[in-house]
Amino acid sequence: MYERNYELLRAKFSEFFLPTLFTSMAGNICLFVDGLIVTFLLGAGNLSAIQIVAPVITFVNLIYWMIGLGGSVLCSVSKAEFDDEKSNSYFSVSIIALLTIGILIAVFGVLFSQSISQFLCSSQPALTNDVRQFFTALIIGMPFLCYMMSLSYFIRADGIPTLPFRAILIANIFNLCFDIIYIQYVGMGIAGAALATTTGYIVGSIIISYYFFKDERTLKFIKLKLGSFFSYLKRIVTSGFSSSSTQLYLTLKLFIMNILLGWYIGKSGLVAFGICYNSLFILYIFLIGTAQTMSPIVSVYFKEEDYSGVSYVTKKSLKIVLVASLALSILFIVYPQALLFLYSVKDPADIPVVLNALRIFAISYVGTAITFLYTFYAQAIQQNKLSTIISLLEGFIVPISFAVVLSFIFGGNGIWVSFAIAEIITILFIFAYSKYLNKSTNGEYSGFFINKHNDDTKVFEHTIHGDVNEAVNLSRDVKDYLKADKSATLVSLAIEEMLVNIINTNESIDTIDVIVRDNDDNILISIKDTGIDFNPVVENENLEFDNITMLNKIADKIDYSRVLGLNSTVITINK
Repeated sequence: MYERNYELLRAKFSEFFLPTLFTSMAGNICLFVDGLIVTFLLGAGNLSAIQIVAPVITFVNLIYWMIGLGGSVLCSVSKAEFDDEKSNSYFSVSIIALLTIGILIAVFGVLFSQSISQFLCSSQPALTNDVRQFFTALIIGMPFLCYMMSLSYFIRADGIPTLPFRAILIANIFNLCFDIIYIQYVGMGIAGAALATTTGYIVGSIIISYYFFKDERTLKFIKLKLGSFFSYLKRIVTSGFSSSSTQLYLTLKLFIMNILLGWYIGKSGLVAFGICYNSLFILYIFLIGTAQTMSPIVSVYFKEEDYSGVSYVTKKSLKIVLVASLALSILFIVYPQALLFLYSVKDPADIPVVLNALRIFAISYVGTAITFLYTFYAQAIQQNKLSTIISLLEGFIVPISFAVVLSFIFGGNGIWVSFAIAEIITILFIFAYSKYLNKSTNGEYSGFFINKHNDDTKVFEHTIHGDVNEAVNLSRDVKDYLKADKSATLVSLAIEEMLVNIINTNESIDTIDVIVRDNDDNILISIKDTGIDFNPVVENENLEFDNITMLNKIADKIDYSRVLGLNSTVITINK
């Protein structure tokens, strides 16, 4: 009667998705608009200098994605394992490491700005001075960027998704405002655009630090010995490298593509690439928002062997990115003139190059959406090697190989086509690998997203609303399911006591998910609810109802954690 309806998971996905999407929107739209303001005030030609510095930004992205996102996923997994000390360790190591690395990057960048600029401008030495000005003003903001973005991942994993959105939104608003102030009124030129970005990072870092004053936060800094610190850091880097490696390959890809475009097309090619690259900011609103919503939820549910929950979240995520990428692809193929107008492209030499590049480049959007989402998914289910291979193929090996070969044959068009080819070949690889894994594991993994599946005869999934009668009826239904097992009565009673307590200790409760897993040696009862924090293992003298006393007598083991903003309780009853 009470089959699982995924209301709780749908509500949790929406709760995370909207703030995460808005956070991504705030960041990416502001990056997009930032480029518009710079080109409007300084001219589209300045995009060539900004594009040359792009590999530096993606390299820093690599660092904070690898440590921040990798650490937050491990932190979520530790919470699912009911290990608060480990989750706090991942939090502490990630934030401290990123602050230290950010400071070192800033110091090194300022000291060697001239040499780095000359290296970046190897194919266009005339742009070295502009690049150095932009690079120097931007690099001093890297410690603040690393801190702000890494902390945002942990805050979302701690069930407080709106604070990162506010911090990043305000940071980008300050960036846009100071673009005008520094460029138009102070007269700083292209350096003003970079300094405005740094100003935004500083403001965002201050705002996001409010997390440490919130009562509902569960993550805390703890002291670790030096050996333990580096041991945790190694695990974080190993976990986070697979998805963050996209940024490493993007860094190398941007650098090599800049050189090829400088050789075959010249400055117009760099302007076109800058606009194509900036067009991705719109797409990444949906890709990053969806992937970063999916990742912590999938990691927790996969760890708990709730494979139907993983499948639900994955399918929902895939639909979102496919619709968004297809719509944008059609828009820019049919009407690329929109971006020419927005970016104030007026040079007759640039216009045909940019129009041609945009139409070809937009073909790759749908493939980018699939491979980007899959990279995050593979990391979330601890398939780190697969995630790394996908990133390496899509982000570096295939596009660079085809760009080098095709540019020699077709010139600039060969470079634009290489992006679409990279996506197609990578998706074919994923499809082939999923078939191989399904066959090699005798069907344990199945589907394009290589998810496992529950044995329907051993796992019973149920959903009820906050009603005592539903709780009592569900406990009877479970007893009927398990009537051949001698522990059926105890399982039924444990479910009833826990559910009635949840309902009675909350003024209102919308949805409660109950999953009963019939193992060989025991029966596991997994219960998730959106109510107030309540650990049934800890005695509460003010508890009005006595259901928990009974539950502790029935159960052989009770594990509890507050994860993803949900009460997650696992009750073990031995057979």
